[in-house]
Amino acid sequence: MAGVSRSAATSSSQESHTQDARIGRAIEELDTPTLLLDRAASDRNLAKMAGFFRDRSAKLRPHFKNHKCVTLAKRQMLAGAVGMTCAKLGEAEVLVENGISDVLIANQVVGSAKVERLVQLAKRARISVAVDHMDQVEAISRAAATAKSVVRLLIEVDIGMGRCGLPSSEAVLDLARKLQGMPGVEFGGLQAYEGHLVNVVDREQRRIQSRAAMGLAVETRQLIERTGIPVSCISGCSSATYDSTGILDGVDEVQAGTYATMDRQYVRLTPEFEIALSILVRVISRPSLGKAVLDVGVKGAGAEFGVPAIREYPDVVIPFFLAEEHVVVNQTPEWLIGQPLHLIPSHACTTCNLYREIVAHEDGVVVDIWPIEASGRLA
Repeated sequence: MAGVSRSAATSSSQESHTQDARIGRAIEELDTPTLLLDRAASDRNLAKMAGFFRDRSAKLRPHFKNHKCVTLAKRQMLAGAVGMTCAKLGEAEVLVENGISDVLIANQVVGSAKVERLVQLAKRARISVAVDHMDQVEAISRAAATAKSVVRLLIEVDIGMGRCGLPSSEAVLDLARKLQGMPGVEFGGLQAYEGHLVNVVDREQRRIQSRAAMGLAVETRQLIERTGIPVSCISGCSSATYDSTGILDGVDEVQAGTYATMDRQYVRLTPEFEIALSILVRVISRPSLGKAVLDVGVKGAGAEFGVPAIREYPDVVIPFFLAEEHVVVNQTPEWLIGQPLHLIPSHACTTCNLYREIVAHEDGVVVDIWPIEASGRLA
């Protein structure tokens, strides 16, 4: 597949087999908390999403921020992705350092230090970045011209998220006109994200609303093209809208991320994908009847989308995290001190960022250890 060889995708895996004594052990024997990934379930998710887009006009550009793990990114590439998306320049640097040669930074890169890193990275790979202001464009253009590199610019359109992006088609057209012919940059198309709608639980309502929102980006594309400026790409969408906005005429790239791991929130939205990610935890206290305390808290599990779940006991009621290092579980079965459990976090993306490795397993046995190379890369 484009951007990565099969040998490169497996080299880190082969190395871990020769170095890590945990390979071959039952996962319940591991220390806790440990971030786990069911490799077979994740592979099925990768195949399902890649298969959905195999014969469609839009292509898959998965979002690295979900897992920040190079091994998993390479597995996504081998499954059929055309490149990777990331949220931070530091993530893009990790991807390029590890052989992935087509990367979109779906965010604005600002500040002289970052811009210099950006244009140097663009000498080593095809780098795209979101912009929404002429000040950003001019800074990148000057630095890229000096470095003799080219950065591809996607103008971000605010289609309702209320975050970054220009609020009108006319403003996008004006910026597209201004950057034509500037040195060191090229107009690569549009970036649009319907993130304000991905958590609409009713799937039909999500489909209707997200297609209407992404339609604003398509209309912007049509306006620009009518002026004679080609728009080669609209990049956006998510794991929750892949089958609605991802099939919309005029959308070229789908930045789905969570499908690779899944979490408690996203499985409610797209139950066709399997939860592959969990945190192995242990019961460390039984302070009273029906109450248990687990050895992980907000420092080890992303909780932005609500309470977690216990895989073995899906009906157990879990209150929100009460402390940095603990989860208190009420209405529990008679769990024993030291009993291992699998916690399903509500948010996979922020969970993975808290760890330095993923322990891959199949049939309850550790099969590999994957570094999370971009963990903590915030700049």
